[in-house]
Amino acid sequence: MKASEAEILIVPGYTNSGPGHWQTRWQSRLATSRRVEQAEWSKPVREDWVRRMIEEVEAATKPVVIVAHSLGVATAIHAVPQVGHKIAGAFLVAPPDVANPDIRPKHLMTFGPYPRDPLPFPSLVVASRNDPFGTYEHADDIANAWGSMIVDAGDSGHINAESGHGPWPEGGMVFAQFLSRLKP
Repeated sequence: MKASEAEILIVPGYTNSGPGHWQTRWQSRLATSRRVEQAEWSKPVREDWVRRMIEEVEAATKPVVIVAHSLGVATAIHAVPQVGHKIAGAFLVAPPDVANPDIRPKHLMTFGPYPRDPLPFPSLVVASRNDPFGTYEHADDIANAWGSMIVDAGDSGHINAESGHGPWPEGGMVFAQFLSRLKP
């Protein structure tokens, strides 16, 4: 699949992805992409975030490819039962362990636990070995449950601008390869 054959939904996590974040940079370069905007970025409510995600997928006129980061991964996964049939693939980066009682801020736990049903579309999880919001072992476990491929990003922190992943060219190459394997 080519990017022009899909609607690429950028699904940011908690507090949104700022101007230096790789999601924002990708969105500016991918003509068929748009961001799933949330009314409340700093006080996420699972039902509201999932509803917005469903609305954006349902509005699509082409196959949807999800590009989710952090809490955006949980949002996308919770929307799958309603809109999975319209999703061609999902690129899921730095999934936080939303069932971990030590997670901060605490209200992020309302997005857990993740559903463990296999996803009805191809998916790829990119996970770091030293992500402060979720262990690699947790990411590997949920990727296995979902039937996702997993990419080991090494010691990459939370794979965001703060961890030095502003442009993130390596991620862009992995995404391009993933996209090329999807069927329109």
